[in-house]
Amino acid sequence: MPDFAGIFVKALLCWCIIPDVAKSESGSRCPRRRERAKQNGHTRMQNTQAPKKATPFMEKIPNALTLFRVILIPFYVLFYYLPFDLSNLAAAVIFIIACLTDLLDGYLARKWQVCSRFGAFLDPVADKIMVCVALILMVSHYSKYEANYFPYISVIVTLCAIVVVSREIVISALREWMAEIGSRARVAVSWIGKWKTSIQMIAISGLIWRHNMEMVYLGLAMLLVAVVLTIWSMIDYIIAGVRAINEKTAAAQAAKKAPVPEPDNEGSAAGEDSRDSAQ
Repeated sequence: MPDFAGIFVKALLCWCIIPDVAKSESGSRCPRRRERAKQNGHTRMQNTQAPKKATPFMEKIPNALTLFRVILIPFYVLFYYLPFDLSNLAAAVIFIIACLTDLLDGYLARKWQVCSRFGAFLDPVADKIMVCVALILMVSHYSKYEANYFPYISVIVTLCAIVVVSREIVISALREWMAEIGSRARVAVSWIGKWKTSIQMIAISGLIWRHNMEMVYLGLAMLLVAVVLTIWSMIDYIIAGVRAINEKTAAAQAAKKAPVPEPDNEGSAAGEDSRDSAQ
């Protein structure tokens, strides 16, 4: 049997060590990332070769992968509840495939410089639905079968789920608010968020699979680490948002206090005299 967990871990680690695309305008997925790169003072490296232009078919692939991830969610729920021995493994494999499509569609969108409004909307929605559904199912399972593990495991899983879901709601609201004032790039994904997402996906995969008790304990420990990073990243995003709001407020107040230049009456009178003399 293929080592799906090992493959998933390697893929996520490779994704985490890829340099942040925000540091290079050429690697930007969308215009707002290019704007963020300019605001941070990053310069674009000149490439000797022009980037490969995406064909109309290639432009549809990232959005198709995102849609495929959404379609996998009900199958993941179905296999999670099917009463046979390998149902846990099947649900974990589907969840892993969904996570890998998340990595792949982002990579292809950056490589081909493809950005669409539909993809920008659907991609984060698909990610949040996928994670929230997994957390709900985990809370249901460990609350029902708590006696098979150790006391209060259901409480731990429930509290972790509350923190993760609450963070997603807060950050989504913050990003919408920042977009209204034109500072959406200030709350973009950071390295903390990438590591949080990677560890969270590995933890959820292990807690879904439940191959043995060691996997459950390791998955729970990684989920606690992901929760710590979740709180850290949320505080980091909130601080960045508050700074951007304070800067906008200070700029608006300075603009109001700036003196309005008075019209040059002497210049106007001189102009009128010159026109009269010309006549």
